[in-house]
Amino acid sequence: MIQFFNTLSGKVQPFHPLKKNQVKLYTCGPTVYDYAHIGNFRAYLFEDLLKRFLLFQGYRVLHVMNLTDVDDKTIKGARAEGISLKEFTQKYTDAFFQDIDTLNIHRADYYPRATQHISSMVRIIKGLLQKGYAYEKDGSVYYDISKFKDYGKLSKIKMHKLKTGTRIESDEYEKESAHDFALWKYKKEGEPYWETEIGPGRPGWHIECSAMSSQYLGDTFDIHCGGVDNIFPHHENEIAQSEAYSGKEFVRYWLHCHHLIVNGEKMSKSKGNFYTLRDLLERDVNPRVLRFLLLSTHYRKILNFTFEALDQASTSLQRITDFIYNLGHQSFPSGESKDISQLIQNTKQKFISGLSNDLNISQALPPIFEMIRKVNRLIKQKKVYQKDTQNLRTFIHSVDNVLAVLPQEKEESLSSELMEKIKLRQKARKEKNYELADRIRDELYQKGIILEDTKNGVRWKIIKKKK
Repeated sequence: MIQFFNTLSGKVQPFHPLKKNQVKLYTCGPTVYDYAHIGNFRAYLFEDLLKRFLLFQGYRVLHVMNLTDVDDKTIKGARAEGISLKEFTQKYTDAFFQDIDTLNIHRADYYPRATQHISSMVRIIKGLLQKGYAYEKDGSVYYDISKFKDYGKLSKIKMHKLKTGTRIESDEYEKESAHDFALWKYKKEGEPYWETEIGPGRPGWHIECSAMSSQYLGDTFDIHCGGVDNIFPHHENEIAQSEAYSGKEFVRYWLHCHHLIVNGEKMSKSKGNFYTLRDLLERDVNPRVLRFLLLSTHYRKILNFTFEALDQASTSLQRITDFIYNLGHQSFPSGESKDISQLIQNTKQKFISGLSNDLNISQALPPIFEMIRKVNRLIKQKKVYQKDTQNLRTFIHSVDNVLAVLPQEKEESLSSELMEKIKLRQKARKEKNYELADRIRDELYQKGIILEDTKNGVRWKIIKKKK
């Protein structure tokens, strides 16, 4: 049974989707005004782990991630560069997709852009005005938080802190108190605007997600994700808007990941500890290692990013890749071991159990490394057989459907002539004809084949030689 910590209830709950074997998932996407930083990707990778695990467990997942391409930040950025909003945001939208592909993040089914869903937002705003949850002031439309009796139920904000009647137009504001917030902002000089039934202007940030999520997932859906900084005011306001408009429950499970810090401090450009993915790639950081590191801390705990932690992640990931490589590049006797089959089954159960426990990656990963340790010991004892290696490789690759950290394996095969060369070299070594053995090794190297002599025999690898 899968369980998640639901921010709404404040406790771990069994997960039961609205429709059997189908999950409707909405994840807060980027505001495309700059390159995404590793704190953003911590959230996107937690969401990717969630989605991949649900798929692993046999669910069909309908995933929507929004792109915020009109808000205070995007308008400010476009104005600073002296270009159109569309041209400005397209640059960072393209960069976002390049980055998620680099980190092997499973693409969503839909990436709705705010600017393409203005009519949906206007429809909801009109409905809120008609129902008395919103009011117009100087051409703008505001949500009256005093009219929604459940306001604060997600963030647990105290009712006495609500500044009812106090309006605010800024998309982001202080966390200590709530205000009536802008649903629609009257047009301003130098800002993009739309001519609509509720007047000229542009949407507030919060209404964008309510409109786009409901358009693709319906009035009620299963899971909404984001960072803890989204809980208030953004997600709180989404609930107020959506439930007041539809009269239905908006989201059944709210999952939020904690912050990423760098060297124990909040990430800040002024401190020189602010990193985008591109910054790290320029420092030759392997994106698979970065992905592994960002996944390896439970999503509800603060993740402390350090380059020492990256090195540790690299070492751990190398253990898995070496294990897979050794299974495919050593000779094993024919047959199958019941002990290995049972070990795989036990490891699989522990892996699933860990992730079923609120995506507890810290519980799910150790059994994988324990299995590798045990199998390596059995290899030395010559108790691993050909069928075992196939089963082990199949299992590790099935686990990687969730983790997505291993390099894509290419089927490597050598011609019978080259295999005969390797056998001839082995024979020469046994006969202590090291001159012939070295000559064959060098000859194979010139053909792009590197040989490694191990305690368990010779293994080979195809390499790309530098020109």
